[in-house]
Amino acid sequence: MDAADSLPVTLRDAGAFLRRELAPFPGRVNVMLRCMLTSAIVIVASMALEVPELALSLLVVFYVTQANVVLTRLVGLMFMLGSTLAIGLSILLLKFTFDYPLLRIVIASLLFFGSVYLLRVLRIGVVFFIVAIVVIYVQSFVDQTDQADLLIRAVLWVWVAVNYPIALTMVVNTLLLPAEPQLQLKAEIHRQLAALEARLTPLIDGTTGAAPITLAAVQQGALTLQKLLRFTTMRDARYREHQASQLACIATVSRLHRGASELPDTWPGASAAQRAMLRELLANVRALDESVRAAVPYRYVSTATPEERNAADTVPAAGELQRALRAYADLVASGAEPGKPPASEPMVAPDAWTNPAYMRFSLKTLLAVLVCYVFYNAVDWQGVHTIMLTCLIVALPSLGASTQRALLRLTGAAVGSALALFMVVFVIPHLDDIVSLLLITLPVVALGAWIAAGSERIGYAGLQLTFTFSLALFQQFGPTTNLTEIRDRMVGILLGVGVATFVQMSFWREGEGDVLRQKLATMLRTIAAQLRAPQAGADARDALPHAQRQLQAWAALADCEATLSRVALEPGWEEGDQAQLTLRAQTVLAQGREIMLAGDALRISLAAQAGTSSARTVDAVRSTQEQASAALSQYADALAANPPDACMPRRIEIALQADELAGDPLLAAADELSRQVAGLPDWRAEAPVAAPSSEAIRA
Repeated sequence: MDAADSLPVTLRDAGAFLRRELAPFPGRVNVMLRCMLTSAIVIVASMALEVPELALSLLVVFYVTQANVVLTRLVGLMFMLGSTLAIGLSILLLKFTFDYPLLRIVIASLLFFGSVYLLRVLRIGVVFFIVAIVVIYVQSFVDQTDQADLLIRAVLWVWVAVNYPIALTMVVNTLLLPAEPQLQLKAEIHRQLAALEARLTPLIDGTTGAAPITLAAVQQGALTLQKLLRFTTMRDARYREHQASQLACIATVSRLHRGASELPDTWPGASAAQRAMLRELLANVRALDESVRAAVPYRYVSTATPEERNAADTVPAAGELQRALRAYADLVASGAEPGKPPASEPMVAPDAWTNPAYMRFSLKTLLAVLVCYVFYNAVDWQGVHTIMLTCLIVALPSLGASTQRALLRLTGAAVGSALALFMVVFVIPHLDDIVSLLLITLPVVALGAWIAAGSERIGYAGLQLTFTFSLALFQQFGPTTNLTEIRDRMVGILLGVGVATFVQMSFWREGEGDVLRQKLATMLRTIAAQLRAPQAGADARDALPHAQRQLQAWAALADCEATLSRVALEPGWEEGDQAQLTLRAQTVLAQGREIMLAGDALRISLAAQAGTSSARTVDAVRSTQEQASAALSQYADALAANPPDACMPRRIEIALQADELAGDPLLAAADELSRQVAGLPDWRAEAPVAAPSSEAIRA
């Protein structure tokens, strides 16, 4: 097994990857419709009023149209601020340096360097990304004319072409097809509770169960709830005032969703008491769904007798559902806040002025842009000015991220160019009105929007597809038959990717291998906190904090997966070291997930059987939990060291006799946890590297 096997997609499973990434879901359809509607209005308005840079206007529409109103407004305002600042700086630069080319290039380079630096260190770095890209884009205007008034006119038209689509996009997203995060959050909670209801109903009726809920769906559902809650608190003051309580709600829903994935598919031998217990669970799931929908406090619904309710302990997953619902109901009834919400990220990176990586990154990006600027002026090939823009667009903090962005840019540009070539050769000669133009353009816009609304692994390809297609068709206010534009754009993109990649690899190579190890260590510490055994009788009080820690663990797992996919894409001369890093990281990630699941299973079994198991057994299991947590924390600290010194943990021995260990499901769960902890790989240089099992990867 080599490093390529850890990528999110390989040649052998490319079809499955594309089917998963392009799968339909309601949010994606909504984004696509909003992009299509806004793009249609922009095309008609720009063509009728002869506003230049229509391709740039469509690109802005795609960037600003986000998953909900909050993000759309935030991105739109930052784009307006960035474009206005960029145009103002460009006009001042041209005013004082138009007759002094060398001075103009030097000052433009300083502005570009500062913008790229601020792009890395500020949370609102997108503002300075726009400044950097406009400052460089304007330099290509200077090389096309020696008339200052025409140059200023072109620069001001760029401001118009950027800002009027932003205003239009915000109007469409707010008035015509609004996507409110509050409604999205409630819809996602309803979807997850409906999935649980679909699992409970067949068990009550004695029929075949619904489709199983995968762990990937549980993880994605938890991350979606966290993101939507963050956007909702930005949008709604009521949610902002009770953010901790809302966090407890989504933690409970995630816990219920996780428990639903553990329910059996069928339960043909269920007794009357067990079915009564399931009916009570179903009634409470519906009551929770209704309380979220109507924004009223949740109250636990009692429909079963205490004896029937105790039947939940016969199925650990059902008992976990019951405890989750009761814990949340108790919290709501008490009126107490469950804790403080997580702190927001600082506006400026903590090491903004001490970390030399930011300055090196800015210098590398500036060097690549200047090399491309000299090249396209030296060969007098103005059509490939996208070579400079490409250097900035693919400039990301790590080699893996840059490579991923470059591949998406090349793929999107190739598809967009191919579609544009087909339209120019076979369709454009037969067009004679704006309706026909819309008929051939909007399907391509819809395709680009559909891809752009997907995950980060493919989203940028949709933007690039639409932009490249638009550049070829909308360079003039009439039918075009110029094929050289298509050729020049592709050549510029290819050369820009080549120069940017060469510079990134030649100077101060910035990989994410060390960052990946730190994130894996953080993930393991989060899981270790989950494994710590609660004090006797404290499980009810610890239920909600544990569910919130589980949300953090899912987020840490997803972050590690995204970082690992970028690390696997990093080009390197030492292929052996890169392969070892990737395989060890993949093993840690797979084992971390298994440890978390084994810890949850042990916790559920302990809560269900603590009253029936002997005190000696319970004490041995709690000791195993503590030892597993300590071993995981120690392993995480050694993994975070530089160089890593993490060795394979020893198997935890349960302090009981062999006859006591046999046949006890609680002890079997504890033994499974110790086995998973012992499966973590050895990171020492001399240790052999073993590939993770296919079962662990699929989990």
